[in-house]
Amino acid sequence: MRKVAALAAVVTLSVGTLTACSGGDYCSELQNYAEAVKGLDIKDTAAVDKLRTEAKKLSKSAPDDLKDDWKTVLDYADKAKDAGGDTTKLTELAKNDGQKIAAASTAIAKQAKDTCKVNIEGN
Repeated sequence: MRKVAALAAVVTLSVGTLTACSGGDYCSELQNYAEAVKGLDIKDTAAVDKLRTEAKKLSKSAPDDLKDDWKTVLDYADKAKDAGGDTTKLTELAKNDGQKIAAASTAIAKQAKDTCKVNIEGN
């Protein structure tokens, strides 16, 4: 259960609380994504589906150097949705994909701060 909570924290950390943005559509969509995942419960399939919808938008408008990172987030969200809130499956997902999602989240957070002038809590 701790791994599920830790993975949910990683996803939430990747979007956290955003402030003013100055990078066009991508930055505006990043704000929408942050709202979609605020307080995300990874066991809530409806919330995960909302995260997936926003991640799909961002994966299309993301800068080229973040396309792979957004694909990682989207792949994770797909797997989390497929888990259907099953704690055992989510724990296994955290074990298998935790490092990849953490690295992608870090890259997204850095770009958000540097380019969009978006501060993500915890970074």
